[in-house]
Amino acid sequence: MTSLDTRPLIAHRARPDIGSAALPSVPPLHADEFDIAIVGLGYVGLPTALAYHHAGARVLGLEISPQRIASIRAGSADLLPSDHARLEEALHDPRFAISDDAALLRRATAVIVCVPTPVDHHLVPDLTILRAACADVVANAVPGQILMLTSTSYVGCTQDLLVAPLAARGLVPGESISVAFSPERIDPGNDSYEHELVPRVVGGATPSCELRASAVLSRYTARVHRVDSLAAAEMTKLLENTFRAVNIALANEVADICRELDVPVTQVIDAAATKPYGFMPFLPGPGVGGHCIPCDPHYLLWQLRERHVAAPMITQAMSEIAARPARVVERAAQVLSDEGRGLGGARILVVGISYKPDVADLRESPALEIIHGLERRGAVVEFLDPLCPQARMLDGRIAETVRDPLAFDPHLVVLHTRHRDLDLSWVEERHLVLDASYRELAVPRRVTL
Repeated sequence: MTSLDTRPLIAHRARPDIGSAALPSVPPLHADEFDIAIVGLGYVGLPTALAYHHAGARVLGLEISPQRIASIRAGSADLLPSDHARLEEALHDPRFAISDDAALLRRATAVIVCVPTPVDHHLVPDLTILRAACADVVANAVPGQILMLTSTSYVGCTQDLLVAPLAARGLVPGESISVAFSPERIDPGNDSYEHELVPRVVGGATPSCELRASAVLSRYTARVHRVDSLAAAEMTKLLENTFRAVNIALANEVADICRELDVPVTQVIDAAATKPYGFMPFLPGPGVGGHCIPCDPHYLLWQLRERHVAAPMITQAMSEIAARPARVVERAAQVLSDEGRGLGGARILVVGISYKPDVADLRESPALEIIHGLERRGAVVEFLDPLCPQARMLDGRIAETVRDPLAFDPHLVVLHTRHRDLDLSWVEERHLVLDASYRELAVPRRVTL
């Protein structure tokens, strides 16, 4: 652990008292008790807070969910092993604090917003959480602070939710306060890239805001790439995940083509990936989940619809991704039919229901839609996932993972998510396996989508 740097994170003038009418009363403490305040301790916020603490910063984590706070304090939050080690250290260090009191934001030099930005059932951006978080940040902002938004949203969001309401309070970015946008780059479950080695992009409301925010990010990361506006930084994140969405949709389509032509798609992708330029491998699968790819491109499409601007390639890619779970249901019906059995009454075991390997995150997981679709067609469906012992199904009920898959005796096993430590030794020659993950080549009686 790097020893605490007792110097201020960024030099700035002392903060004047702006009046009790504007802010809730807070017991007087020394200025800048916290170098960094992280608003939202989810899959992005908590690893970010731990990275800053590991770099020697005094960190405040602001979280409104009592359950999340309890899981963090118990050390049971879903994290990479390296972050679990950091959490264990942080929990025993007074330089790391967790609270649900937004008034404490006044005591931080820099405030970073890391909250979810989902879409609703109509694929319309749901800004409820982000608006509430930004409102708390604005209400408790004090002169000299650096405020940074990292949550993915539409182009202009930082202007609307931070810059404009701050100006209404008399806090002008570039003069009395700094505002920036830096898209988060956390990949849950992926331990291939250390937080400190992942470059961060940042754009400021003014050039001085950009420089101060860059210094904040440089506190823990080795490389910061600066762009010259909030909008450019916001659009960067939308491009990153839209790029992934389009290429995943292409990989799924190529997988369907390869099955029709009786060509192993994983061999084709692996072979193409040997080209050292001009190709990036994307793997097919049962659909796309999580907090980024199923949601982020819709923020862009939503904004473009208002301007009557078409984006046909992105629109088609998102439609194909949304249709993929239904494709799994149809394929399950097909392979069972080939065995002389219909979906009605068939026992189907879905293996792995989180949206990606080695995380316990069920947000937007295709598995939930697949299970719902199979059950609507009369199948008896259970799931097996050691990382998700319980899950809320789309119909609202709470289901639990099976303890003994052999006792369930499935007619069909659907491999949805292949966790590294998931034991498949119970799969026997008699089990028909639909490998929607495209990763389990050695399983007997395996078919793909």
